[in-house]
Amino acid sequence: MTQAVHPIAPTPAEVHRAVHEGGVEFVNGQLVDKSVSKESSRIAASILYFLHDYARKTGQIEVYESSLGYQCFSDEPERWRKPDVSAIRRERLAGLEPDPGLMPIPADLVVEVLSPKDRAYDVSLKTEEYLANGFKLIWEVHPHTRTVVIHRADGSVAKLHEQDDITGEALLPGFKCKVAEFFAVPVGAPAP
Repeated sequence: MTQAVHPIAPTPAEVHRAVHEGGVEFVNGQLVDKSVSKESSRIAASILYFLHDYARKTGQIEVYESSLGYQCFSDEPERWRKPDVSAIRRERLAGLEPDPGLMPIPADLVVEVLSPKDRAYDVSLKTEEYLANGFKLIWEVHPHTRTVVIHRADGSVAKLHEQDDITGEALLPGFKCKVAEFFAVPVGAPAP
């Protein structure tokens, strides 16, 4: 899921600069690159589109792409993660400074789209980290199998296939689409 950028601890200036870079996280005192691929980036953009459309129609959530980091991990206060897509219910944003740079509260929904170089151990560890720190719903999107594994704050897990509907559950009432829509290739584009 991530790999170290620097073999030694980065300077405060390097960490500050990386806050504003997409695809870089700060974990265990190291700057790490998130694994990406053309396909995982395309799918993340598709999911962002569906969630943004829901946000625009309902006004219930704010949706963010991968450049927004979350700094709300109790076991390592300096840590920040940048999910591929995230969403927070609007009422939870009240009282925050207008543009905190790094989000100090956990997201209601986090989407992580896996890349070919992601390791199962790293993905599992990151998901558990999110859940242990108040993130409510995590969608692990697996392009190779065209599935979505849903992890919930209550510890339950569900695996959805292309023919299944995915919803935002109680966090995003009314959000619903087929899992297959996340993976759809635009008309006229070559298949991945």
